[in-house]
Amino acid sequence: MIRTRFAPSPTGFLHVGGLRTALYNYLFAKNHNGRFILRIEDTDQSRKVPGAVENLIETLKWAKVTPDEGPEFGGDLGPYIQSQRLEIYRQHVHSLIEKGHAYYCFCSTDRLDALRKQQIAEHKQPRYDNHCRILPDSDVRKRLANNEPHVIRMKTPETGTVEIHDLIRGDVPFPAEQLDDQVLMKSDGYPTYHLANVVDDHLMQISHVIRGEEWLPSTPKHQLLYNYFGWDSPQFAHLSLLLNPDKSKLSKRQGDVAVEDYRNKKYKSEALINFLALLGWNPGDDREIFSMEGLIHEFSLERVSKSGAIFNLEKLDDINGKYIRGEKIETFSFELRQNYPDMFTNFNDNQMLSVSESTQSSGDTFPSIIENVKMILNDPTSYDSPEIMEYLTKPESIKILESLLKKTAELQYFNADMFTAAIKNVQFETGIKGKPLWMTIRAALTGKSKGIEIHEIVKNISKETCLKRLEAALKYARRQTSRN
Repeated sequence: MIRTRFAPSPTGFLHVGGLRTALYNYLFAKNHNGRFILRIEDTDQSRKVPGAVENLIETLKWAKVTPDEGPEFGGDLGPYIQSQRLEIYRQHVHSLIEKGHAYYCFCSTDRLDALRKQQIAEHKQPRYDNHCRILPDSDVRKRLANNEPHVIRMKTPETGTVEIHDLIRGDVPFPAEQLDDQVLMKSDGYPTYHLANVVDDHLMQISHVIRGEEWLPSTPKHQLLYNYFGWDSPQFAHLSLLLNPDKSKLSKRQGDVAVEDYRNKKYKSEALINFLALLGWNPGDDREIFSMEGLIHEFSLERVSKSGAIFNLEKLDDINGKYIRGEKIETFSFELRQNYPDMFTNFNDNQMLSVSESTQSSGDTFPSIIENVKMILNDPTSYDSPEIMEYLTKPESIKILESLLKKTAELQYFNADMFTAAIKNVQFETGIKGKPLWMTIRAALTGKSKGIEIHEIVKNISKETCLKRLEAALKYARRQTSRN
């Protein structure tokens, strides 16, 4: 059976790159009727952030990348939190020592720091010099008996090449001289990533390790550990980095990188997942919108690119907008109220549907849509922006607003169509038409130069509200004109 895993460290919010890794593991497993496992790699206790595990699980649920096994999800091959598996790692690392594939290292931090500085000064690649690898057994036993602080290191080959096969990158050779005698067990009794992830992947029967390319240089060490234990290794696939538009590594310096940021901005989980799926994978044609079921059906590692993928926020917004506009109006209305409950406290269902119909297609994100909703719900608070003053400080604005106020007040039945007819009568009466006419009225009703159509605004406000906004704008226009 195909079994994949997502194995994050609980060091904070989930990175969008991490969610893409989880997604690819999920899609690959489901495409092959396999299982997707969540494992928490918390062996570096100094970096553990309280609440990070709970947030991570909640984020995966929100994204509908739901594990089949893991913390909160159960499973027969747990525990799925590494700090609960310490005895397992101790047993395995000592079996490596017994087989001659690992050794005790008693080098102090001071010695290792001095070694590193010397190697850098000599323009050498910093690495451990295998000082303790040749210690006599009698010396080792004596030091252990004296409880001397130590770590356990693996023995790497000193000559030759270690080659790994990557499903995305093909065969990748690593000269032995580039490999360090990696620490497997730290002095505090906790394993390093290298030991723990190999032991866990084997015991949890992981068939495919799909992870970021930053782990590619560590993979020959992992392959050696599989060999030393006498285990078959899983198949490896290393994903390219996500990049900023300038092709630098995706970082918070240039924008949001945590999934939590996009949740807080009310992006649809389906849109974010659709967008991330296309960052490094393509379906072989120009399709862009996929359901999760469609992604599962189409996904394959053969179509995953080696090249870094640009995180283009405009594309994410475009996909998000397509999801929003594709929703049933009742669904969109529910989400609008759910996302901004305080804004619609006194709205009945009919009012919510009307506002929703007027704004659903007005933006690609909920924050951009809500700005248009505010044009409906809120009276303008200011007309002082340059683009508004351009229209409300001209003498013809007074003519337009005086005429429209009179004609609106005379309307026996007020609705958007009647108001539009009144505007056309103002055009006929004043001779003012086009942008000067319509932008003046938009400025009066919203205090904004852009947004949803005037027709949609008026459809959702009362006659009294409309008159109040026109009167306020007229007063402003008169004051500005008198000053000039």
